[in-house]
Amino acid sequence: MYLYNSLTHKKELFVPNDPNLVKMYTCGPTVYHYAHIGNLRTYIMEDVLEKSLRYLGYNVRRVMNITDVGHLASDADTGEDKMLKGAKRENKTVMDIARYYTEAFKADCQKLNIKWPDVVEPATNCIDEYIHMVQTLLDNGKAYFAGGNVYFDTSTLEKYYVFNDHDEEDLAVGVREGVEADTNKKNKNDFVLWFTKSKFEDQALKWDSPWGVGYPGWHIECSCISMKHLGEDLDIHAGGIDNAFPHHTNEIAQSESFLGHKWCNYWFHVHHLNTNDGKMSKSKGEFLTVSLLQSKGYDPMAYRLFCLQSHYRRNLVFSWENLDNAAVAYEKLVAKIATLNADGAVDEAALDALKSRFVGALNGDLNTSLAITAVYDVLKAKCNDATKLAAIKDFDRVLSLDLIAAAEALAKKQAEEEAANADPEIDALVAARTEAKKAKNWAEADRIRDELKARGIEIIDTPQGAKWRKV
Repeated sequence: MYLYNSLTHKKELFVPNDPNLVKMYTCGPTVYHYAHIGNLRTYIMEDVLEKSLRYLGYNVRRVMNITDVGHLASDADTGEDKMLKGAKRENKTVMDIARYYTEAFKADCQKLNIKWPDVVEPATNCIDEYIHMVQTLLDNGKAYFAGGNVYFDTSTLEKYYVFNDHDEEDLAVGVREGVEADTNKKNKNDFVLWFTKSKFEDQALKWDSPWGVGYPGWHIECSCISMKHLGEDLDIHAGGIDNAFPHHTNEIAQSESFLGHKWCNYWFHVHHLNTNDGKMSKSKGEFLTVSLLQSKGYDPMAYRLFCLQSHYRRNLVFSWENLDNAAVAYEKLVAKIATLNADGAVDEAALDALKSRFVGALNGDLNTSLAITAVYDVLKAKCNDATKLAAIKDFDRVLSLDLIAAAEALAKKQAEEEAANADPEIDALVAARTEAKKAKNWAEADRIRDELKARGIEIIDTPQGAKWRKV
């Protein structure tokens, strides 16, 4: 399997540290509000990556954090804590907000068939781990105490901007909102490892520490949660491209300074979901959720298909027209699958040939667009329906579009509608038309068709025989 590594800017053959276990870490949500569909694009593609690895035979242990403390409104360590912002908005405690929106996020994942990670750890569970890392960084000269806070000293690094070769003036625009100068910092890009009560006095969650009562910075939680559950060597770290700087940059800086060796081999970044006006974000008010899509009549699987139709390293433009196109494509795909007959034996040689195209798409830097094309190739393949259904069921272990279940539900619904609208007289005429066609009595077949049309009945010829419906 070849994956694009954001750290080296090239596709690389994926080779895990331990062939028996892939260690995968994915940045989780800050649970101060509902996840919007732009956030969820990242989680969908991370889900496909994990399922692809499992499909290809790897054993995977995936860990994700839940940010319930410490993520400030700006990535420059300034502004109001997002969790406190949510608590004020709804007049609830921070922990009430965290619990509610964690469950809401989990529900969204279920709707989109996103597998819940093997380990999900709230940031508030790991205070001891943060304190240990901060103290170690202070002891080895990688951090300093100033103005009541502990900062990481980026001047101790040989290279800070590990994801690119830009200078710091160019990368300063990577912070998202309201950057303020912090006079406590020795260097502009130093970042906070631990805040004390000397800053943000209204912070709701605080803990005792060697440096005073306070709380951790945002960046440190992912490093410590990853190490707690996956050890000192990480195979894959995934997240949105907007996290590459400064969040993932700072994770690498503190983790490798703490460990004394390379931490993570492969960095997997999913690009933005944009609107016509730019990147989708909560701060802009473009707050489209899965529940909102459902309220407008969209199946969540239509949105998942919409995401899979594009490569994860390309920005994807959302519009209602584009989502409509994906919804129509999904309905047509399910309808075609619903016409397949499961009777018969699976042709294993043909199935292997179909699988090879699908595997090739996954191995080629997780090309989900080609993987979807492989599904359409199955429907056009010269093999029996049982083999086609076996292939689609197999592919859906990764795609998770509920293709077989949706097709079975559609077929059942159609059968029930046919039974409810059964008319022996019409059935007899349709059967007579079929016999006339077999006998090549085209005039009689046309006469019956015209008679039925005059009575408001449309005949639909399918591979399984003629069907009819009222129009």
